[in-house]
Amino acid sequence: MNTITTTNFNFPGQKSVYKGKVREVYNINGDVLVMVATDRLSAFDVVMPKGIPYKGQILNQIATKMMKATEDLVPNWLMATPDPNVAVGHLCEPFKVEMVIRGYMSGHAAREYKVGKRSLCGVAMPEGMKENDKFPQPIITPATKAQMGDHDEDISREDILKRGIVSEADYVVLEDYTRKLFQRGSEIAASRGLILVDTKYEFGKTKEGKIVLIDEIHTPDSSRYFYADGYEALQAKDEPQKQLSKEFVRQWLIANNFQGLKGQTVPVMSDEYITTVSDRYIELYENITGDTFVKADVSNIQARIEANVLAYLKQ
Repeated sequence: MNTITTTNFNFPGQKSVYKGKVREVYNINGDVLVMVATDRLSAFDVVMPKGIPYKGQILNQIATKMMKATEDLVPNWLMATPDPNVAVGHLCEPFKVEMVIRGYMSGHAAREYKVGKRSLCGVAMPEGMKENDKFPQPIITPATKAQMGDHDEDISREDILKRGIVSEADYVVLEDYTRKLFQRGSEIAASRGLILVDTKYEFGKTKEGKIVLIDEIHTPDSSRYFYADGYEALQAKDEPQKQLSKEFVRQWLIANNFQGLKGQTVPVMSDEYITTVSDRYIELYENITGDTFVKADVSNIQARIEANVLAYLKQ
């Protein structure tokens, strides 16, 4: 299977490389970032041993489309996408928090609720809710950004400010931007017959001190979607919602006794299973964007990316 799971480029003016769970970010001249979306699959903050064909392309192209669809509301870091797997943008100093916003009680929030918790990141969750119910208002439940291999941790607004992770003035902007992006994302999803359940946003500061949206937005890795059609009927019957997100991978891992806990071993993903995951990501892409997915040439992904990035940097 032709996938890209790691890169080792040496671009002109390259100062450093940061390797995240899925993306690899090249610092060019301390001014521009070249972000390569690999085909790595991360779940429970653990990177799976095998790549998923076309996953990097899918994430990069959804994020690009969604950044362009929200740039009138919130400024972002993006300058260009010279390759299906690559985004180029302004160098920013990232805030060390992820702004998670939840419109529905699903995933991590539902797991916490089931064990009796009625507060998440210092935000109250009403009594009498069941999994996948809509919150009266979307709630912001931030997480501290983990280093690769570590779990992101829930954190309250109060702790973020008390620990000086983000200044109060900046945090007010992050909250405002998060709510605006979620509202727009929900409207886009609704136009596609989907419900944007929850998502996370990451922000950074440019050299000029401007707060901008960075990384990815409204992708199946950073967001959870339900199909709007049938949502009410499934809730009424206490049946699981059909999801458009990475949750199907998490559920498969849980069924195979893996949740990223100490002593657990990542189950083997057969080539057949990996193909089904790739197909599911393509389905997600087409549902979320409304576009037909066009597979990029993967005969030599590394060479393709290098040639496209070099051509862009020469401009």
